[in-house]
Amino acid sequence: MKTPAGPDATGTTRAAAAERLTIFVDAVIAIALTLLALDLPIPHGDTTDAMLSSVSAHGTEYIAFALSFVVIAAHWRAHHEIFPYVRSLSSRLISLTLVWLFMQVLMPFATRVITADGAFPLRFSLYAMVQVLASASFALIIREIRREHLYRTDGPPRVFAQSLLRSICLAAVFGVSIPVSFLTGNTSAYLCWLAAPIALAIARRVQDRKPSDA
Repeated sequence: MKTPAGPDATGTTRAAAAERLTIFVDAVIAIALTLLALDLPIPHGDTTDAMLSSVSAHGTEYIAFALSFVVIAAHWRAHHEIFPYVRSLSSRLISLTLVWLFMQVLMPFATRVITADGAFPLRFSLYAMVQVLASASFALIIREIRREHLYRTDGPPRVFAQSLLRSICLAAVFGVSIPVSFLTGNTSAYLCWLAAPIALAIARRVQDRKPSDA
């Protein structure tokens, strides 16, 4: 005779669903990183000088690859810090996660666009907008987890607050860089991105002065 499912079975099923979503996210991130690497140009040359010249000629693509790798890894790390505390899923949480994943998969394309020639403000803005939407969607993910109490009772609320703050700051920094790129029309708009660590440090200091969530 089959034993009827009780509260423990329901909780196990919900936890398994959250774990499957995490595994799916890891797989998609791995694919995004692979696609990013596949776009790297191969240097050519018959001599050492020719090879070095070829590497130098493709320097922009290599730098963009390194930047996008760090960015995707940072997004994945934020997800990795949060989802071990998720005990169940909601349909909205799944939808928001898919939106966030769409931005990660779009990153290799945005990387190719930003390294192309001409129309710098538009190319720059596309890449920055992908980052804005990725950070904003992750902020909504955290909000959904907290609002629907989808996290475990032993999950530290501080982790969610810190990750939410980081997502909001990144969305703001990348968002501000978009009008700057149109106003300046040159690569000085990248300086806005360099301000991200400073903005995060200031925001964390302000947050640390507040009492921890109960």
